[in-house]
Amino acid sequence: MATNKDSSPTEPAPTNATVNAVLDTVARSAPDIRNGLPGRRVAIEGKNPSGESQKAADVYADELLCDRIGEIPNVGEYASEERESVVDTGSGLSVCVDPLDGSSNLEPNAAMGTIVAIYDAPLPATGRDIVAAAYVLYGATTTMIVALENKDTVAEYVIHPDGNYQIVQGEMTIPDDPSVYGFGGRVPYWVEEFKTYVENIESDPGMKLRYGGAMIGDVNQVLTYGGIFGYPTLTNAPESKLRVQFEGYPVGYIIETAGGASSDGQQSLLDVEKDDLHARTPVYVGNEGLIEDLEAALADRD
Repeated sequence: MATNKDSSPTEPAPTNATVNAVLDTVARSAPDIRNGLPGRRVAIEGKNPSGESQKAADVYADELLCDRIGEIPNVGEYASEERESVVDTGSGLSVCVDPLDGSSNLEPNAAMGTIVAIYDAPLPATGRDIVAAAYVLYGATTTMIVALENKDTVAEYVIHPDGNYQIVQGEMTIPDDPSVYGFGGRVPYWVEEFKTYVENIESDPGMKLRYGGAMIGDVNQVLTYGGIFGYPTLTNAPESKLRVQFEGYPVGYIIETAGGASSDGQQSLLDVEKDDLHARTPVYVGNEGLIEDLEAALADRD
Protein backbone atom coordinates (compact mmCIF):
# COMPACT_ATOMS: atom_id res chain seq x y z
CA MET A 1 0.00 0.00 0.00
CA ALA A 2 1.28 3.45 -0.84
CA THR A 3 2.27 5.72 1.99
CA ASN A 4 0.76 9.21 2.00
CA LYS A 5 3.03 12.10 2.89
CA ASP A 6 2.01 15.26 4.70
CA SER A 7 1.31 17.87 2.05
CA SER A 8 1.78 20.84 4.41
CA PRO A 9 2.33 24.41 3.20
CA THR A 10 6.01 24.15 4.20
CA GLU A 11 6.73 21.79 1.29
CA PRO A 12 8.20 23.38 -1.86
CA ALA A 13 5.49 24.59 -4.22
CA PRO A 14 5.26 22.74 -7.55
CA THR A 15 6.91 24.70 -10.33
CA ASN A 16 7.00 24.60 -14.10
CA ALA A 17 10.73 23.98 -13.77
CA THR A 18 10.14 20.73 -11.89
CA VAL A 19 7.62 19.48 -14.44
CA ASN A 20 9.95 20.41 -17.28
CA ALA A 21 12.83 18.64 -15.55
CA VAL A 22 10.82 15.43 -15.23
CA LEU A 23 9.75 15.50 -18.88
CA ASP A 24 13.29 16.34 -19.98
CA THR A 25 14.61 13.40 -17.97
CA VAL A 26 12.06 11.02 -19.48
CA ALA A 27 12.85 12.20 -23.02
CA ARG A 28 16.58 11.94 -22.55
CA SER A 29 16.21 8.51 -20.93
CA ALA A 30 14.17 7.14 -23.83
CA PRO A 31 17.16 6.24 -26.03
CA ASP A 32 18.78 4.44 -23.09
CA ILE A 33 15.59 2.46 -22.48
CA ARG A 34 15.31 1.64 -26.17
CA ASN A 35 18.97 0.66 -26.46
CA GLY A 36 18.60 -1.53 -23.38
CA LEU A 37 15.85 -3.69 -24.88
CA PRO A 38 18.06 -6.18 -26.79
CA GLY A 39 19.05 -8.95 -24.42
CA ARG A 40 16.25 -8.10 -21.97
CA ARG A 41 13.34 -9.70 -23.82
CA VAL A 42 13.08 -12.70 -21.51
CA ALA A 43 10.77 -13.08 -18.54
CA ILE A 44 12.36 -13.05 -15.10
CA GLU A 45 11.32 -14.77 -11.92
CA GLY A 46 8.60 -12.99 -10.02
CA LYS A 47 5.63 -10.80 -10.87
CA ASN A 48 4.75 -7.14 -10.57
CA PRO A 49 2.20 -5.92 -7.97
CA SER A 50 -0.63 -6.56 -10.44
CA GLY A 51 0.33 -10.22 -10.78
CA GLU A 52 1.80 -9.92 -14.27
CA SER A 53 5.03 -11.58 -15.37
CA GLN A 54 7.93 -9.18 -15.67
CA LYS A 55 10.47 -8.92 -18.43
CA ALA A 56 14.04 -7.97 -17.64
CA ALA A 57 13.37 -4.83 -19.70
CA ASP A 58 10.53 -3.80 -17.34
CA VAL A 59 12.86 -3.84 -14.36
CA TYR A 60 15.68 -2.15 -16.25
CA ALA A 61 13.47 0.74 -17.39
CA ASP A 62 11.96 1.13 -13.93
CA GLU A 63 15.31 1.25 -12.13
CA LEU A 64 16.73 3.73 -14.64
CA LEU A 65 13.76 6.10 -14.35
CA CYS A 66 13.57 5.79 -10.58
CA ASP A 67 17.22 6.74 -10.22
CA ARG A 68 17.03 9.68 -12.58
CA ILE A 69 13.62 11.11 -11.65
CA GLY A 70 14.32 10.60 -7.96
CA GLU A 71 17.31 12.95 -8.20
CA ILE A 72 15.23 15.86 -9.51
CA PRO A 73 14.70 18.64 -6.92
CA ASN A 74 11.09 19.07 -5.78
CA VAL A 75 10.06 15.55 -6.80
CA GLY A 76 8.79 14.01 -3.59
CA GLU A 77 7.49 10.60 -4.66
CA TYR A 78 8.15 8.08 -7.40
CA ALA A 79 5.81 5.17 -8.11
CA SER A 80 5.87 2.51 -10.78
CA GLU A 81 3.72 -0.36 -11.98
CA GLU A 82 6.72 -2.55 -11.20
CA ARG A 83 6.90 -1.58 -7.50
CA GLU A 84 4.55 -2.45 -4.68
CA SER A 85 4.82 0.89 -2.89
CA VAL A 86 5.82 4.51 -3.34
CA VAL A 87 9.48 5.54 -3.21
CA ASP A 88 10.01 8.61 -1.01
CA THR A 89 12.42 10.96 -2.79
CA GLY A 90 12.00 14.10 -0.70
CA SER A 91 9.17 16.62 -0.98
CA GLY A 92 7.26 18.09 -3.88
CA LEU A 93 5.44 16.64 -6.89
CA SER A 94 4.57 12.96 -7.26
CA VAL A 95 5.53 11.03 -10.40
CA CYS A 96 3.86 7.79 -11.54
CA VAL A 97 5.42 5.74 -14.31
CA ASP A 98 4.58 2.73 -16.42
CA PRO A 99 8.19 2.13 -17.44
CA LEU A 100 7.50 -0.15 -20.40
CA ASP A 101 3.89 -0.34 -21.50
CA GLY A 102 3.31 -3.35 -23.75
CA SER A 103 6.48 -5.24 -22.82
CA SER A 104 4.80 -8.43 -24.07
CA ASN A 105 5.49 -6.92 -27.51
CA LEU A 106 9.22 -7.44 -26.99
CA GLU A 107 9.13 -10.94 -28.44
CA PRO A 108 7.33 -10.05 -31.71
CA ASN A 109 9.27 -6.74 -31.88
CA ALA A 110 6.19 -4.54 -31.89
CA ALA A 111 5.52 -1.07 -30.48
CA MET A 112 5.93 -0.26 -26.78
CA GLY A 113 5.91 2.88 -24.69
CA THR A 114 6.61 4.66 -21.42
CA ILE A 115 3.80 6.51 -19.62
CA VAL A 116 4.32 9.31 -17.09
CA ALA A 117 1.86 11.17 -14.87
CA ILE A 118 2.90 14.09 -12.64
CA TYR A 119 0.60 14.88 -9.70
CA ASP A 120 0.44 17.83 -7.32
CA ALA A 121 -0.66 15.58 -4.46
CA PRO A 122 0.58 12.61 -2.42
CA LEU A 123 -0.03 9.16 -3.91
CA PRO A 124 -2.45 7.65 -4.57
CA ALA A 125 -3.69 10.88 -6.15
CA THR A 126 -6.74 11.65 -8.27
CA GLY A 127 -7.04 12.52 -11.94
CA ARG A 128 -7.80 16.11 -11.03
CA ASP A 129 -4.40 16.37 -9.31
CA ILE A 130 -2.47 15.92 -12.57
CA VAL A 131 -0.31 18.84 -13.66
CA ALA A 132 1.27 17.09 -16.65
CA ALA A 133 1.17 13.76 -18.44
CA ALA A 134 3.22 12.26 -21.23
CA TYR A 135 4.01 9.10 -23.07
CA VAL A 136 6.97 7.97 -25.13
CA LEU A 137 6.28 5.67 -28.07
CA TYR A 138 9.04 3.35 -29.24
CA GLY A 139 7.89 2.84 -32.81
CA ALA A 140 9.66 3.29 -36.13
CA THR A 141 10.84 6.53 -34.53
CA THR A 142 10.84 7.49 -30.88
CA THR A 143 8.30 10.20 -30.10
CA MET A 144 6.91 11.83 -26.96
CA ILE A 145 3.41 13.24 -26.48
CA VAL A 146 3.06 15.84 -23.71
CA ALA A 147 0.03 17.51 -22.09
CA LEU A 148 0.67 20.41 -19.71
CA GLU A 149 -1.82 21.97 -17.30
CA ASN A 150 -0.39 25.47 -17.62
CA LYS A 151 -0.55 25.41 -21.44
CA ASP A 152 -3.74 23.42 -21.97
CA THR A 153 -2.29 21.94 -25.16
CA VAL A 154 -0.82 18.65 -26.39
CA ALA A 155 2.54 18.64 -28.15
CA GLU A 156 4.49 15.96 -30.01
CA TYR A 157 8.28 15.68 -29.96
CA VAL A 158 10.65 13.43 -31.87
CA ILE A 159 13.47 12.04 -29.74
CA HIS A 160 16.80 11.48 -31.46
CA PRO A 161 19.23 8.63 -30.63
CA ASP A 162 21.55 11.03 -28.80
CA GLY A 163 18.78 12.05 -26.39
CA ASN A 164 18.10 15.43 -27.95
CA TYR A 165 14.51 16.10 -28.95
CA GLN A 166 12.56 18.64 -30.96
CA ILE A 167 8.96 19.64 -31.32
CA VAL A 168 7.01 18.33 -34.30
CA GLN A 169 3.51 19.58 -33.50
CA GLY A 170 2.79 22.25 -30.93
CA GLU A 171 -0.99 22.06 -30.70
CA MET A 172 -2.28 18.55 -31.37
CA THR A 173 -6.02 17.96 -31.40
CA ILE A 174 -7.90 14.76 -32.03
CA PRO A 175 -9.34 14.85 -35.58
CA ASP A 176 -13.07 15.54 -35.85
CA ASP A 177 -13.65 12.73 -38.36
CA PRO A 178 -12.78 9.47 -36.52
CA SER A 179 -11.44 6.52 -38.49
CA VAL A 180 -9.84 3.94 -36.14
CA TYR A 181 -10.89 1.75 -33.24
CA GLY A 182 -9.28 -0.87 -31.00
CA PHE A 183 -10.58 -2.79 -28.00
CA GLY A 184 -8.80 -5.07 -25.53
CA GLY A 185 -9.85 -8.05 -23.47
CA ARG A 186 -11.11 -11.42 -24.65
CA VAL A 187 -14.34 -11.07 -26.61
CA PRO A 188 -16.11 -13.92 -24.76
CA TYR A 189 -15.77 -11.84 -21.57
CA TRP A 190 -17.17 -8.62 -23.02
CA VAL A 191 -20.53 -7.63 -21.55
CA GLU A 192 -23.42 -7.80 -24.02
CA GLU A 193 -23.98 -4.05 -24.15
CA PHE A 194 -20.36 -3.49 -25.11
CA LYS A 195 -20.54 -6.19 -27.77
CA THR A 196 -23.50 -4.40 -29.31
CA TYR A 197 -21.65 -1.10 -29.25
CA VAL A 198 -18.62 -2.65 -30.98
CA GLU A 199 -20.85 -4.20 -33.64
CA ASN A 200 -22.15 -0.72 -34.43
CA ILE A 201 -18.61 0.62 -34.70
CA GLU A 202 -17.60 -2.25 -36.98
CA SER A 203 -20.58 -1.68 -39.24
CA ASP A 204 -19.30 1.81 -40.08
CA PRO A 205 -17.29 1.47 -43.35
CA GLY A 206 -15.25 4.51 -42.37
CA MET A 207 -13.83 2.83 -39.25
CA LYS A 208 -10.74 0.59 -39.38
CA LEU A 209 -9.51 -1.82 -36.70
CA ARG A 210 -6.17 -0.84 -35.16
CA TYR A 211 -5.04 -2.92 -32.19
CA GLY A 212 -1.42 -3.70 -31.47
CA GLY A 213 -1.20 -5.10 -27.94
CA ALA A 214 0.44 -2.03 -26.37
CA MET A 215 -2.13 0.41 -25.07
CA ILE A 216 -0.07 3.49 -25.75
CA GLY A 217 0.43 2.54 -29.39
CA ASP A 218 -3.32 2.12 -29.82
CA VAL A 219 -4.03 5.41 -28.05
CA ASN A 220 -1.56 7.16 -30.34
CA GLN A 221 -3.50 5.85 -33.34
CA VAL A 222 -6.65 7.43 -31.90
CA LEU A 223 -4.88 10.73 -31.22
CA THR A 224 -3.46 10.74 -34.75
CA TYR A 225 -6.51 9.65 -36.76
CA GLY A 226 -9.49 10.08 -34.43
CA GLY A 227 -11.55 7.18 -33.16
CA ILE A 228 -11.84 5.18 -29.96
CA PHE A 229 -9.72 2.85 -27.84
CA GLY A 230 -11.10 0.85 -24.97
CA TYR A 231 -10.13 -1.80 -22.47
CA PRO A 232 -13.62 -2.60 -21.20
CA THR A 233 -15.17 -4.01 -18.09
CA LEU A 234 -15.22 -7.81 -18.38
CA THR A 235 -17.54 -10.41 -16.94
CA ASN A 236 -14.57 -12.04 -15.20
CA ALA A 237 -12.88 -8.71 -14.31
CA PRO A 238 -15.38 -5.90 -13.63
CA GLU A 239 -12.54 -3.46 -12.91
CA SER A 240 -10.84 -4.52 -16.15
CA LYS A 241 -7.02 -4.55 -16.56
CA LEU A 242 -5.52 -1.07 -16.73
CA ARG A 243 -4.25 0.80 -13.66
CA VAL A 244 -5.81 4.16 -12.78
CA GLN A 245 -2.70 5.97 -11.53
CA PHE A 246 -0.32 4.73 -14.21
CA GLU A 247 -2.54 4.44 -17.30
CA GLY A 248 -6.12 5.64 -16.84
CA TYR A 249 -5.47 9.12 -15.47
CA PRO A 250 -2.57 10.14 -17.75
CA VAL A 251 -4.14 8.80 -20.95
CA GLY A 252 -7.49 10.36 -20.08
CA TYR A 253 -5.75 13.67 -19.33
CA ILE A 254 -3.87 13.69 -22.63
CA ILE A 255 -6.89 12.83 -24.76
CA GLU A 256 -9.15 15.34 -22.99
CA THR A 257 -6.52 18.05 -23.33
CA ALA A 258 -6.41 17.26 -27.07
CA GLY A 259 -10.15 17.90 -27.33
CA GLY A 260 -11.34 14.33 -26.97
CA ALA A 261 -13.10 12.55 -24.13
CA SER A 262 -12.38 9.78 -21.65
CA SER A 263 -14.60 7.51 -19.58
CA ASP A 264 -14.73 4.53 -17.28
CA GLY A 265 -18.11 3.79 -18.82
CA GLN A 266 -19.99 6.31 -16.69
CA GLN A 267 -17.80 9.36 -16.09
CA SER A 268 -14.54 11.01 -17.09
CA LEU A 269 -11.51 8.95 -16.14
CA LEU A 270 -10.27 12.03 -14.29
CA ASP A 271 -13.23 11.76 -11.92
CA VAL A 272 -12.60 8.11 -11.01
CA GLU A 273 -11.61 7.80 -7.35
CA LYS A 274 -9.61 4.82 -6.08
CA ASP A 275 -7.81 4.35 -2.78
CA ASP A 276 -5.15 1.86 -3.87
CA LEU A 277 -1.99 2.70 -5.79
CA HIS A 278 -2.47 -0.23 -8.17
CA ALA A 279 -6.27 -0.02 -8.51
CA ARG A 280 -7.72 -0.82 -11.93
CA THR A 281 -10.47 0.72 -14.04
CA PRO A 282 -12.15 0.25 -17.42
CA VAL A 283 -10.64 2.74 -19.88
CA TYR A 284 -12.26 4.31 -22.93
CA VAL A 285 -10.74 7.29 -24.78
CA GLY A 286 -11.50 8.93 -28.10
CA ASN A 287 -13.73 11.39 -29.89
CA GLU A 288 -16.39 12.93 -27.70
CA GLY A 289 -19.32 11.62 -29.75
CA LEU A 290 -18.02 8.05 -29.68
CA ILE A 291 -17.52 8.19 -25.92
CA GLU A 292 -21.01 9.61 -25.41
CA ASP A 293 -22.48 6.77 -27.50
CA LEU A 294 -20.49 4.26 -25.48
CA GLU A 295 -21.73 5.60 -22.15
CA ALA A 296 -25.31 5.54 -23.46
CA ALA A 297 -24.88 1.92 -24.54
CA LEU A 298 -23.43 0.83 -21.20
CA ALA A 299 -26.16 2.71 -19.31
CA ASP A 300 -28.58 0.07 -20.61
CA ARG A 301 -27.01 -2.36 -18.15
CA ASP A 302 -28.52 -0.44 -15.21
